Amino acid sequence: MKGLIQRVSEASVTVDGRKIASIGRGLLLLLGVERDDTPSEAKELCRKILSYRVFPDEQGRMNVNVQDAGGSILVVPQFTLAADTRSGTRPGFSLAAAPELADALYRDVVILCRDQLGNDRVGEGEFGADMKVALVNDGPVTFMLDVVGKA
Repeated sequence: MKGLIQRVSEASVTVDGRKIASIGRGLLLLLGVERDDTPSEAKELCRKILSYRVFPDEQGRMNVNVQDAGGSILVVPQFTLAADTRSGTRPGFSLAAAPELADALYRDVVILCRDQLGNDRVGEGEFGADMKVALVNDGPVTFMLDVVGKA
């Protein structure tokens, strides 16, 4: 399971011309689910994201996590993060989870984030939809987080 997080001033998701979610200051999480991923990995990735220190402290150092910064999270499913890009010029998707598993684990991450931050601080994309994601990357600050060790 992979999570690409971007520190944002604002971010939103639009589907069919309708804005379905938006946040102010916080993290945009693009979530890629791989075929061997499990609920325990979703839990570990969520724990890591919520505790990852990417917001500035009083000295301007990245030393504050999204919870302590009072930020929000916008969780967007992105199966292309599970692509195999090691060879050629066309991505392969054999590593990506089947839609049923990917959707279930995506839902797990959203629920886990809401359990920690509250419903009002977690927005979500729409699994399987053609989404338009808008963001203002603050910094820019972007990190790829992987769960270490398969369960």
